[in-house]
Amino acid sequence: MEQCSLTPLADLTIANTVSDLIQGDIREHLPLERIPLQGDVLGLGTTSSLENGELSFLRNASGNSDIWRCIAHNGSIIRLQPGDGSGHFPYICFTGDVTALRHPVDLGPLTQQAHRSTQELIRAAIEQECKRGALAEAPIYGIRLLAHWDELVITVASKLCMGQQQRNQAFSRDSDEGSQTETSIYDRLQHYRLAPLPPDQPGDPIRYLGRSMQWDCCGFFDCEPERGRVTVPKASDHLHLHGCSTDLAYGGHVLHDHPNTRLGSIEQLALYPLQTIESLCSDLAIQSLTYGDGQIHFSVSNAGALDVSDVGVAVVVDDRFSDHRYLQIPWMSAGESESFSLAWPLPPGQHSIAVIADPQELVIEPQNRRQNNRMELKVNIP
Repeated sequence: MEQCSLTPLADLTIANTVSDLIQGDIREHLPLERIPLQGDVLGLGTTSSLENGELSFLRNASGNSDIWRCIAHNGSIIRLQPGDGSGHFPYICFTGDVTALRHPVDLGPLTQQAHRSTQELIRAAIEQECKRGALAEAPIYGIRLLAHWDELVITVASKLCMGQQQRNQAFSRDSDEGSQTETSIYDRLQHYRLAPLPPDQPGDPIRYLGRSMQWDCCGFFDCEPERGRVTVPKASDHLHLHGCSTDLAYGGHVLHDHPNTRLGSIEQLALYPLQTIESLCSDLAIQSLTYGDGQIHFSVSNAGALDVSDVGVAVVVDDRFSDHRYLQIPWMSAGESESFSLAWPLPPGQHSIAVIADPQELVIEPQNRRQNNRMELKVNIP
């Protein structure tokens, strides 16, 4: 479902995707202020490369939800608040208040939880509840999970998670083994270990944090993970789980399939069938273009639902790209526009003027929305 407006009607809203992160630098951002947090709101995401961190959505004592930022360099967490300057997210997915969709799972039939795959346990829970008619089938399920781990390995996203090193490198979505991009996106990040005792392994690259073993987790189970909407685009990666320790000491991306992660028990599990999905996108546009008194006048707008950073604009006269002018707009919020005047005296005769927003197509926009990135004008100078 390709949409660009932020509406409260969809069960799940996605601002960019995990596939977008893998493919290159992200210039599109959704601010914290545009995410409703009233009620039971599920979500996860990644902060900017300047801040380096993961986002976890947790319930609070008032019955609403908070976003906690997990910090890359030490695994600690802070609660985000509107206006604190840290709320622009290059990838985030979130629901509205899904209290009505919440389905607590009877954990009794899920036997032998200890050291089983968390993903397989959640898959079994979905199948169990669907078979008995208690849970609707859905393309994506939201998850709230309270778990006790015997040992847990987490990562916290850093600049590497946005895949700058992988820009323009193809990745296969149907490989059994997965491509280098798919299998290494988390391997290249700093790992942290939670365990009752520090491991007796001198030089262990996985940094030991402590013994905070009970975690409040939130995430998504995608029945079509190869689409790369909320998980790495790989057929076997259905589960994307973020969380924080219940003592609010640590948080990050839960590496549920890491060989050193060992589940103790699932204490609470709730599933949310998410039927409708909305994808937010950017939409740059040249709105006006005129020429007079030796100056080119034009305006650039962001008609999309995401803020955009580092917007390039090229001005080309008479198709002479070797003589073009290039402007850089550091930031343009959704719904904003900016006007420019560029001195460019033209000799007598017929001339063409073209203004192109994002000429290198670095901003993620649907192809059917790129037509308005360019505007041309014919002028006759007497």
